[in-house]
Amino acid sequence: MKTVFFVRHGKSSWEYNVSDKDRPLKERGIRDASLVAESLASTNQKLDFVFSSYANRALHTAVIVTRVLNHPFEKFQISKQLYDFSGDAVLDFLKTLDDELQTVMVFGHNYAFTTLVNTLGDKYIDNVPTAGLTEIQFDVNQWSAIENGITQRIIFPRDLK
Repeated sequence: MKTVFFVRHGKSSWEYNVSDKDRPLKERGIRDASLVAESLASTNQKLDFVFSSYANRALHTAVIVTRVLNHPFEKFQISKQLYDFSGDAVLDFLKTLDDELQTVMVFGHNYAFTTLVNTLGDKYIDNVPTAGLTEIQFDVNQWSAIENGITQRIIFPRDLK
């Protein structure tokens, strides 16, 4: 069994004159990421590894969530492949993961994540909102074989307020 938690970065700020990769989180993005993380932490979910896009907003969201989950930093990695908006690079990334890993969390961007949760999961989601989390399980033993999964959990900030 392979499980992926897709977490879209928190709400980011456009008020600074910086590149897209450097945009920071807004206060709301920080609060929403914490809310989602606390909700997941209450289930005692364990992760084998966490991966994040190198964009500031995704990386900051990942730090917030992994801290709340008490996930060890040595099982955290930044990947340029996750700075993707179509979903193609993210799917390629997932399909090449080490098969020793069973449960991973990835932090990234839309439209990639909405596309992937709808392509890979069995529930239609109109839009994965900022700081939104979707868990999909696959009944396979190899990451290269993931395709038709079951959407197990959806945690969106608006449902926690």
